[in-house]
Amino acid sequence: MLTLYIGNKNYSSWSMRPWVLMRQAGIAFEEVMLRFDSFEEQSAFKQRARALSPSGRVPVLMDEGMAIWDSLAICEYLAEKFPEKHLWPTLALNRARARSLCAEMHSGFGALRSLCPMNIEAQLPEVGARLWAENVALRDDVQHLSELWQPLLSTASGPMLYDQFSIVDAFFAPVCMRLATYELPVAPAIDAYVRRVRALPGVQDWVQGALAEHDFRPFEEPYRTAAAG
Repeated sequence: MLTLYIGNKNYSSWSMRPWVLMRQAGIAFEEVMLRFDSFEEQSAFKQRARALSPSGRVPVLMDEGMAIWDSLAICEYLAEKFPEKHLWPTLALNRARARSLCAEMHSGFGALRSLCPMNIEAQLPEVGARLWAENVALRDDVQHLSELWQPLLSTASGPMLYDQFSIVDAFFAPVCMRLATYELPVAPAIDAYVRRVRALPGVQDWVQGALAEHDFRPFEEPYRTAAAG
């Protein structure tokens, strides 16, 4: 049995990616949550995470006693282990482009990710409006996201970026959650895709788990901490 170690579902966008991929694709796995208490080196979270992999981060996938860490590496491993699941698009050129999109999500969109951290249980339109007005980098990130998605959505014959659900949709699932939480302005076609991703059974399962946590972590929500003070 595969074992996937994750962080808090409400906050851990990187954990969400392989979890949703596996759940949506019907890949059986055991889930173990490492609760976020702090990201300091002496925190309980860091100590447990470093016992699993050198990165000291989640997610981590364990298979046959071997640890695979980093969301993209985990997804690539799953695609090789379960070729019948067709986790990447079928055509080679589409696979290459999908990998490019995942790699860019992996290393880019810094303003969107830092200014709008994932928080599934919250609705933060006022925070989103303020951040949108104050940060050109955030507006640029959302515009670039639209430029990447629009051509694929305009030619897709199915509901996802490459017709049917694949790794690239799992990689953008946390972004869809951010766009919804902060109500960032996007074109109708982008909003429709966001709604379709959020409606996926695997995503809905993750959301229900996040809503059941009731585990407020102040260091993950600086906007609320500041408002409370």
